Amino acid sequence: MEFHENRAKRPFVGLVMIWQAFKQWRRQAQAKKVLQRMSDAQLRDMGLERDDIC
Repeated sequence: MEFHENRAKRPFVGLVMIWQAFKQWRRQAQAKKVLQRMSDAQLRDMGLERDDIC
């Protein structure tokens, strides 16, 4: 059996998925922080309410 036939196709797929999930969580946390700093009038201009941020 050749080397390329015996090795894993995607050896780091688990790590990549964990990294992508972390990046998504971080982006959401940053967006939530920005929205929480906005005034009610600014949120209303965007079509959001304070309760929508949770």
